[in-house]
Amino acid sequence: MSNNTVVEKIVDYIETHINEDLPLDKIAKELNYSKFYIARIFTEETKCTVYKYIQGRRLTLAAQKLVETEQPIVEIAYEAHYDSQQAFTLAFKQLYECTPNIYRKNGVFYPKQSKICKMGSFNGYSFMYYLAGGKLAA
Repeated sequence: MSNNTVVEKIVDYIETHINEDLPLDKIAKELNYSKFYIARIFTEETKCTVYKYIQGRRLTLAAQKLVETEQPIVEIAYEAHYDSQQAFTLAFKQLYECTPNIYRKNGVFYPKQSKICKMGSFNGYSFMYYLAGGKLAA
């Protein structure tokens, strides 16, 4: 099985279970790979750790909720798997360069970490396809 296929399986699992706890052990067990193999292959192929990918996806989904809903920020923080609004605000500010409150007031959603969709190569060049929209990480 190619590394690209393994990464696609990892991404599919993460996207399907993004609202659950996603320790590397659990992902590895569900996909029948060792956590060390998953961590290495994912980082080699995406230039991003599994943890950073999950964090970026959760913060991007949180940013979307900030703009599209009136849900309290503290609830969005807990849904994004942060133990406090303060921890969420710090992580959000590092990624989006503004606080969740200011982001909500601006009212414009742009994804910072889009879902990795497919990997491929063309004439010897490797590249990734992403879902449309916004600035991309990884």
